[in-house]
Amino acid sequence: MDLSLLLTHWFWFGLAVVLGIFELIFGASFFLLWLGLVALAVGMVVALAPALAWQYQLLLFAGGSIVSILLWRHYLKNYSATTDRPTLNRRAEHYVHRTFVLSEAIVNGRGKIKVDDSTWSVEGPDLPMGTTVVVVGVEGVILKVKVKAV
Repeated sequence: MDLSLLLTHWFWFGLAVVLGIFELIFGASFFLLWLGLVALAVGMVVALAPALAWQYQLLLFAGGSIVSILLWRHYLKNYSATTDRPTLNRRAEHYVHRTFVLSEAIVNGRGKIKVDDSTWSVEGPDLPMGTTVVVVGVEGVILKVKVKAV
Protein backbone atom coordinates (compact mmCIF):
# COMPACT_ATOMS: atom_id res chain seq x y z
CA MET A 1 0.00 0.00 0.00
CA ASP A 2 1.25 3.45 -0.87
CA LEU A 3 1.53 5.64 2.26
CA SER A 4 0.95 8.78 0.21
CA LEU A 5 -2.72 7.72 -0.11
CA LEU A 6 -3.02 7.35 3.67
CA LEU A 7 -1.07 10.39 4.82
CA THR A 8 -3.41 13.17 3.75
CA HIS A 9 -4.06 16.35 5.68
CA TRP A 10 -7.10 14.62 7.23
CA PHE A 11 -4.85 11.93 8.69
CA TRP A 12 -2.71 14.58 10.41
CA PHE A 13 -5.75 16.52 11.65
CA GLY A 14 -7.23 13.29 13.01
CA LEU A 15 -3.93 12.39 14.69
CA ALA A 16 -3.87 15.85 16.30
CA VAL A 17 -7.38 15.30 17.69
CA VAL A 18 -6.55 11.81 18.97
CA LEU A 19 -3.37 13.04 20.67
CA GLY A 20 -5.31 15.92 22.24
CA ILE A 21 -7.93 13.51 23.58
CA PHE A 22 -5.24 11.20 24.96
CA GLU A 23 -3.64 14.19 26.68
CA LEU A 24 -6.95 14.96 28.37
CA ILE A 25 -7.57 11.35 29.37
CA PHE A 26 -4.10 10.41 30.56
CA GLY A 27 -2.80 13.81 31.69
CA ALA A 28 0.62 13.36 30.11
CA SER A 29 1.97 16.73 31.34
CA PHE A 30 1.38 18.36 27.95
CA PHE A 31 3.69 15.85 26.20
CA LEU A 32 0.95 14.58 23.89
CA LEU A 33 -0.45 18.08 23.43
CA TRP A 34 2.80 19.22 21.80
CA LEU A 35 2.84 16.19 19.54
CA GLY A 36 -0.76 16.95 18.62
CA LEU A 37 0.15 20.53 17.74
CA VAL A 38 2.98 19.27 15.55
CA ALA A 39 0.55 16.88 13.81
CA LEU A 40 -1.82 19.82 13.27
CA ALA A 41 1.02 21.87 11.75
CA VAL A 42 2.02 19.00 9.45
CA GLY A 43 -1.63 18.66 8.44
CA MET A 44 -1.72 22.34 7.48
CA VAL A 45 1.49 21.97 5.47
CA VAL A 46 0.05 18.95 3.65
CA ALA A 47 -3.21 20.83 3.00
CA LEU A 48 -1.19 23.63 1.37
CA ALA A 49 1.14 21.22 -0.49
CA PRO A 50 -0.82 17.98 -1.08
CA ALA A 51 1.90 16.55 -3.31
CA LEU A 52 4.38 16.47 -0.40
CA ALA A 53 5.87 12.97 -0.25
CA TRP A 54 5.01 10.83 2.75
CA GLN A 55 8.70 10.59 3.69
CA TYR A 56 8.88 14.37 4.08
CA GLN A 57 5.64 14.39 6.05
CA LEU A 58 7.03 11.88 8.54
CA LEU A 59 10.32 13.76 8.65
CA LEU A 60 8.46 17.00 9.41
CA PHE A 61 6.49 15.27 12.16
CA ALA A 62 9.56 13.65 13.71
CA GLY A 63 11.64 16.82 13.58
CA GLY A 64 8.80 18.98 14.86
CA SER A 65 8.14 16.53 17.69
CA ILE A 66 11.76 16.59 18.81
CA VAL A 67 11.92 20.38 18.68
CA SER A 68 8.62 20.82 20.55
CA ILE A 69 9.62 18.38 23.29
CA LEU A 70 13.03 20.02 23.73
CA LEU A 71 11.43 23.46 23.93
CA TRP A 72 8.87 22.21 26.48
CA ARG A 73 11.60 20.66 28.63
CA HIS A 74 13.59 23.90 28.46
CA TYR A 75 10.52 25.85 29.53
CA LEU A 76 9.78 23.50 32.44
CA LYS A 77 13.37 23.60 33.64
CA ASN A 78 13.71 27.39 33.54
CA TYR A 79 10.20 28.68 34.20
CA SER A 80 8.53 26.19 36.50
CA ALA A 81 6.08 27.67 38.97
CA THR A 82 7.22 28.39 42.49
CA THR A 83 5.03 27.26 45.33
CA ASP A 84 4.45 28.35 48.90
CA ARG A 85 4.63 24.66 49.94
CA PRO A 86 7.74 23.20 48.28
CA THR A 87 7.78 20.10 50.51
CA LEU A 88 4.12 19.22 49.95
CA ASN A 89 4.64 15.68 48.63
CA ARG A 90 8.00 15.08 50.27
CA ARG A 91 6.94 13.71 53.63
CA ALA A 92 10.42 13.18 55.04
CA GLU A 93 11.33 16.85 54.54
CA HIS A 94 8.49 17.82 56.88
CA TYR A 95 10.52 16.35 59.74
CA VAL A 96 13.61 18.54 59.26
CA HIS A 97 14.28 20.66 62.39
CA ARG A 98 11.87 18.54 64.48
CA THR A 99 13.00 16.61 67.53
CA PHE A 100 12.38 12.94 68.19
CA VAL A 101 13.49 10.24 70.62
CA LEU A 102 15.52 7.30 69.32
CA SER A 103 13.42 4.14 69.45
CA GLU A 104 16.46 2.09 68.46
CA ALA A 105 20.07 2.99 69.27
CA ILE A 106 22.24 4.35 66.49
CA VAL A 107 24.94 1.74 65.98
CA ASN A 108 27.51 2.07 63.22
CA GLY A 109 25.72 5.22 62.07
CA ARG A 110 22.24 3.64 61.70
CA GLY A 111 19.24 3.64 64.01
CA LYS A 112 15.48 4.27 64.12
CA ILE A 113 13.01 6.81 65.41
CA LYS A 114 9.26 6.55 65.83
CA VAL A 115 7.28 9.28 64.06
CA ASP A 116 3.57 9.16 64.76
CA ASP A 117 2.54 5.65 63.65
CA SER A 118 5.61 4.82 61.55
CA THR A 119 9.27 4.03 62.05
CA TRP A 120 12.00 5.88 60.15
CA SER A 121 15.60 4.91 59.61
CA VAL A 122 18.10 7.51 60.73
CA GLU A 123 21.79 8.15 60.24
CA GLY A 124 24.00 9.98 62.66
CA PRO A 125 26.62 9.54 65.36
CA ASP A 126 26.35 6.43 67.53
CA LEU A 127 23.86 7.18 70.32
CA PRO A 128 21.93 5.09 72.86
CA MET A 129 18.21 4.40 72.63
CA GLY A 130 16.11 7.14 74.23
CA THR A 131 18.40 10.00 73.18
CA THR A 132 16.61 13.10 71.93
CA VAL A 133 17.75 13.95 68.41
CA VAL A 134 16.92 16.63 65.88
CA VAL A 135 16.49 15.89 62.17
CA VAL A 136 18.98 17.99 60.19
CA GLY A 137 18.48 16.60 56.70
CA VAL A 138 17.01 13.95 54.45
CA GLU A 139 18.68 11.58 52.01
CA GLY A 140 16.06 9.55 50.19
CA VAL A 141 14.02 7.88 52.93
CA ILE A 142 16.72 8.15 55.58
CA LEU A 143 16.64 11.01 58.06
CA LYS A 144 19.95 12.59 59.09
CA VAL A 145 20.04 13.37 62.81
CA LYS A 146 22.26 14.87 65.46
CA VAL A 147 21.99 15.17 69.23
CA LYS A 148 19.65 17.93 70.29
CA ALA A 149 21.53 20.71 72.02
CA VAL A 150 20.19 21.38 75.49
